[in-house]
Amino acid sequence: MVTAAEALTERESRAWQVVARVADPEIPVLTIEDLGVLRAVRFDDSGERVTVDITPTYSGCPAMDAIRDDVVLALTADGFGDVEVRLVLSPAWTTDWMSEDGKRKLVDYGIAPPSGLAAHGASGLPKGPIPLTLSIRCPQCGSLNTHEVSRFGSTACKALYECRACLEPFDHFKVI
Repeated sequence: MVTAAEALTERESRAWQVVARVADPEIPVLTIEDLGVLRAVRFDDSGERVTVDITPTYSGCPAMDAIRDDVVLALTADGFGDVEVRLVLSPAWTTDWMSEDGKRKLVDYGIAPPSGLAAHGASGLPKGPIPLTLSIRCPQCGSLNTHEVSRFGSTACKALYECRACLEPFDHFKVI
């Protein structure tokens, strides 16, 4: 099995690299590796069948069918004949799995990235609710003078915000 942290064989590493380049259909500047959706790539005992595990950003994510098709297409185009893509729902995806490079790509694309630790809380801090009003930095001008217009943006994993400084609307990728 190959995960983001380890590469076992040259063939597994090559398959991981092929799959890691698959773009997210909803945010095409991100790859499924940037998002942390790509969880594992492994071959069966015969070495012929490659299985790819992907975890959706949320269980009803409509992009998963397109991602599955794109993974199969990418691997078969690169010479891997027998491909299986599995949806893995546990553990549930978290924005903690997004790469720092992916978060930078979101800003460059005009989407405010998630910030903070979603699943675990910072070391030494309580994990319960903390009464704070957090500002989301505008990806256009950098201002913290922003407000939420709608809890749901262009997809369920984003919220719609507006910057009071530059008056531009923007999506914010929610912390999950």
